[in-house]
Amino acid sequence: MANTMNNSTPPLLPDIDCVVIGVNTEATLERCLQSIKDCDYPREKLHLIYVDGGSSDSSVAISRAAAGVQVISLGDRHPTPGRGRNAGWRVGDSLLVQFLDSDTILEPDWLTKGVQALGEKEAGAVQGYRKEMHPDKSVFNWITSLEWNGQPGEADAFGGDVLVRREVLEETGGYDDVMVGGEDPELSQRVRDKGWRILQLDTVMTCHDIAMFRISQYWKRAFRSGYGFAAVIDKGAGRERRFWFIEFRRILVRGGGSLFFLAATLLLLLLGLFFSPFFYAPCLVCALVACVLLFWPRLLRVQHFKESMQLDEKQARIYAWHCSLVVIPDILGVIRYYLGKATGRHLRNNPKRLKTGTSGS
Repeated sequence: MANTMNNSTPPLLPDIDCVVIGVNTEATLERCLQSIKDCDYPREKLHLIYVDGGSSDSSVAISRAAAGVQVISLGDRHPTPGRGRNAGWRVGDSLLVQFLDSDTILEPDWLTKGVQALGEKEAGAVQGYRKEMHPDKSVFNWITSLEWNGQPGEADAFGGDVLVRREVLEETGGYDDVMVGGEDPELSQRVRDKGWRILQLDTVMTCHDIAMFRISQYWKRAFRSGYGFAAVIDKGAGRERRFWFIEFRRILVRGGGSLFFLAATLLLLLLGLFFSPFFYAPCLVCALVACVLLFWPRLLRVQHFKESMQLDEKQARIYAWHCSLVVIPDILGVIRYYLGKATGRHLRNNPKRLKTGTSGS
């Protein structure tokens, strides 16, 4: 096939390999694949590839029943997003690769806009906004919808949905096959190390349904985020560009600090109960420090959230509670990463516990 594209807007639209990954995706896969087929880009230039990481539901059957979809079934005992995406882009040969998660829906005009943006000099990857489908269905959906996207312009990193030059993937070697969190920003840093730019467009790229209704789902996502922060920071050690340093420091100071002073509070309380009332005064001090560290956003950042995120008073308070409490599972994820690094027992995915769902209409 003819795949030609220079560092200027191409006269002809190039072929695109659309790589969708997932595990136990029967609730969302069909609509994802159909959204690619229904987009405004010439159908003959799109090559659909679904990579299944080890589903036990009907995901593979659904993908094989969809006309024009190449199916790769990895059957992994411990699937990772990076392994799935690498398997997908490496079987294709199109000049561009669009990566998608199976719980997303591609916007009809995205690929045309993305291709035009990649015509800019040194642009190696481009993304648009990921829009949450049902932010009103749960507070967790709503919080996620606030945090998906950055400002338009040159970006520090891309997420799971992104349009990338194959040349960039070949130069960098693609995704890390082992990481269970942070694999997208980790690759982004290697892309930038090669001199490529990452662009964030002011347009919707995909619609997404996180379908998060339980505290356990929220906790798991935050724990994985903390694990991913630690992994990316660790792998980027020695870089002059300190990507995610501020976010990581926040987790260490507020999450780690609040846990430390909480533990000190409990220890001093026990010492006071069993030995001497002398320990009660430092116990109260430690409790106060733990509360200030943990609830700093709720205490002092509500007005900032109102103004910077254009929220009303109630929304700003809810978001401040999230920013206060999320550092606890975050720091536990960080601890889990470094314990795994020290013992050689890294966090691994269990395909039986991975599943996409829907929030409904």
